[in-house]
Amino acid sequence: MNPGVIAAIAYGVLAIVGGILGYVQAQSKISLLAGGGCGILLLISALLQSQGQAWGLLAATVVTVILLLAFTMRLFKTRKFMPAGLMLILGIPSLGVMISQLVRF
Repeated sequence: MNPGVIAAIAYGVLAIVGGILGYVQAQSKISLLAGGGCGILLLISALLQSQGQAWGLLAATVVTVILLLAFTMRLFKTRKFMPAGLMLILGIPSLGVMISQLVRF
């Protein structure tokens, strides 16, 4: 399994768990939909990558960039580390791995 697949799976699971926690703690349906939806997209892209579909890596990279932009805006707006700061800290290395894999293609 290549590092791009692992990064997409890890960040996808993290997004799903974060969405569920956001719903449980704050009754935020948006967190559940956004976290679950983006997480599922990342897991699907990881599956596509593992099947040899190069565009799965591109899809995972795009979803990760969108999530990082959203969490950056949220961190600046709320000034609270959780959950935006944590998702940024964990998402930046994931994006780095995905971009390094894209460069190899």
